[in-house]
Amino acid sequence: MDVSNKFGTACEKAKAFTKKPSDEIFLEFYGLYKQSTAGDCNIAKPGGIDLKGKAKWDAWNSRKGMSTDAAKAAYIQCYQKYAPTYA
Repeated sequence: MDVSNKFGTACEKAKAFTKKPSDEIFLEFYGLYKQSTAGDCNIAKPGGIDLKGKAKWDAWNSRKGMSTDAAKAAYIQCYQKYAPTYA
């Protein structure tokens, strides 16, 4: 199975976690997912009062320069790391 298929499987399984991950772990997944699917962050940074939007933007922008394949592989590793706790 190639990285794209494994990534798709990991995404579906992560969505089905039975326990909610912490915000920190969610942002780790989010940043890797956005880098995998959209590449480098291409939106303006949200304003200071949009704390959730700013946190998500920071998580995505922190992956800037990472290739989509590397981000997919990192997402898969992230899933494997947290699946025993949240699945």
